[in-house]
Amino acid sequence: MNRKILSFIIVVIAFCCAGVANAQLRWGATAGVNFNTLKFKQDILTVDQALGEAAGIQGEMMFPGIGFGINLGLHYEQLGATLNLGDFPMWALQGYSAKERIYIHNIQIPFNLRFKYTRLQGFEDYLAPFVYGGPIFNIQAGHSKCDALKFSGGELGLTVGGGVEILKRWQLAASYTWGMTYALKAKVLTDYSARNRTWDIRVTYYF
Repeated sequence: MNRKILSFIIVVIAFCCAGVANAQLRWGATAGVNFNTLKFKQDILTVDQALGEAAGIQGEMMFPGIGFGINLGLHYEQLGATLNLGDFPMWALQGYSAKERIYIHNIQIPFNLRFKYTRLQGFEDYLAPFVYGGPIFNIQAGHSKCDALKFSGGELGLTVGGGVEILKRWQLAASYTWGMTYALKAKVLTDYSARNRTWDIRVTYYF
């Protein structure tokens, strides 16, 4: 493992351990929708964006007085896109239609840093804005059957987002995730791989 990455992980763990005694941890249920596309290395294949869904458990650990915290959880998320494989002879001759809908079923583990505006002279009890960002780890639990493609089994993403907290219980958030590693690749072309690009909209209720 790269020494810089290892050092960063150690610093994050140390930061969490140092503040965990005073941190306020809570859990909730989250659900939402996403709009995903697949970004290939070369613009050979056209891709149509597709709608997916997500649900799971969301955790928030905030450090009192400073507004900073950590966002973590365990989610199921369906991603995918529509690939126009049939537009190319090498795939059309194999029987693929003009539009092949691809599904990827992920177990998602986010680990994001967040900042919530909590010094609003009491108004934060009703409405508090927040921003967040960090890595997301995806484990592919299943996917469409498509012999033209090879799926990676998992991927790493980088997310940035923001939203509002309502009445200290509800959170409405929107985010964008860049896939940092490939999600799938074509079998018949050398190193022709694609990464996910995802818009998410989610609602979370904290108990």
